[in-house]
Amino acid sequence: MVLLCYILYNFSLKSFKGIPINNRDLFLLTITMGMVVLFVKLAILICEAVSNSFPLLPLDSCLYVIPIASGAMLISVLLNVRVALIFSIMISILSGILFENRLEFFIYSLFGSIIAAHGVILTKFRTTLIKAGAIVGLTNVLTIFSINMIKGSLFTFATVFDIAFGFLGGLLVGFIVIGTTPLFEALFGYTTDIKLLELANLDSPKLRELIVRAPGTYHHSIIVGTLAEATAEAINANPLLARVSAYYHDIGKIKKPLYFIENQIGTENKHEKLAPSMSSLILLSHVKDGVEMARESRLGQPIIDIIGQHHGTSLINFFYQKAKNKENPELYPVDEKDYRYPGPKPQTKEAGLVLLADAVEAASKTLPDPSPSRIQGMVHRIINNIFADGQLNECELTLKDLNEIAKSFNKILTGIFHHRIDYPEPAYKETEGKKKLNDIDKKSTKEDRNKRVEDKKNGEKDLKRLGMS
Repeated sequence: MVLLCYILYNFSLKSFKGIPINNRDLFLLTITMGMVVLFVKLAILICEAVSNSFPLLPLDSCLYVIPIASGAMLISVLLNVRVALIFSIMISILSGILFENRLEFFIYSLFGSIIAAHGVILTKFRTTLIKAGAIVGLTNVLTIFSINMIKGSLFTFATVFDIAFGFLGGLLVGFIVIGTTPLFEALFGYTTDIKLLELANLDSPKLRELIVRAPGTYHHSIIVGTLAEATAEAINANPLLARVSAYYHDIGKIKKPLYFIENQIGTENKHEKLAPSMSSLILLSHVKDGVEMARESRLGQPIIDIIGQHHGTSLINFFYQKAKNKENPELYPVDEKDYRYPGPKPQTKEAGLVLLADAVEAASKTLPDPSPSRIQGMVHRIINNIFADGQLNECELTLKDLNEIAKSFNKILTGIFHHRIDYPEPAYKETEGKKKLNDIDKKSTKEDRNKRVEDKKNGEKDLKRLGMS
């Protein structure tokens, strides 16, 4: 059995180079195959005992109820369908051997396992597993019908039992996978689309804590999630993983929310009283804190990885330049490494997408007049700066992907910052307020000019703080 899994591992590496298979996956395949073989062997003994106790019940009918395809369905949910298809061939060969080298049971196991693996592609709801089990049951019925027709025993009483038990075996496959998937997720640390959907619930404990303690960060994360999910489909990334990772990418800010500008509503900027080195340490710490909190909450390794990579090794330019202005090279030389995030750089498309969406959404808040042309210029500038800094060197994003990402970001941000029509006041309000408006307009015109100039300066200053100037 170990030899078969090793052959499966090497065949997968050579045939499906785009699929990352590691030692954990090989161990999962070995454990699953071993459990299915033991389960089948035990089920055969039970079926023989039941058939001996009830002579009217044929032994073959009992054997058809064994849910062999559950292993292939589980592998498809936890890993991917292509590895599950290879697993189906291996487990069907072993099943044929266990069923006394009978060809019909090899065919029965193979067809059921292939349909089971294919039926749960992109499973997002646990009820999908039940539906897939029913489809496996129908496949079993068709396979049994064909086998009995070839054997010339189609119109017999045993065929009725065969078909009934075959369909029941398919339903059992769905129920078994529903029960075992959470267990394997916890034991092996896999994050399925089903778990991602559960984490995407905005009532989850960590997101509730985020909205209470850091409401500005929560709103920022939701917008980043929208940007990432809408763009992921265009570049063949996982939209659900991108969105959920974006929701949790800044949970580390929960520990010190008031040190981040999006949460400083009506309060003074705490960084004004701190040295640049201390401010940078606080900003850098939110990545480490986020990774630790994600591990404690068991968010799953893919999300933990994206949290740790969502800033890459980028420079906190604002505080770095502030430190350089105060630098005394002889006593306290400023080291650029102290003002860079520890990384690593994004390793996947989803991580790179979250990094870009995070930077673009933050920069969009600094635009004094977010017109479509200004949004487009800002998006291209941010993406170009990140690309030139080498933050995307280790992920799979291509120049074509970056172009698609820019288009999607422009479209979504333009929709968010669209202008509304200034609806006219009712006639009775116009006559009452006309005199007051004339007096106010004279004052507001001058104030608006001063405010636009001030907003522009603040916007440039915030861009520098973000390291995007």
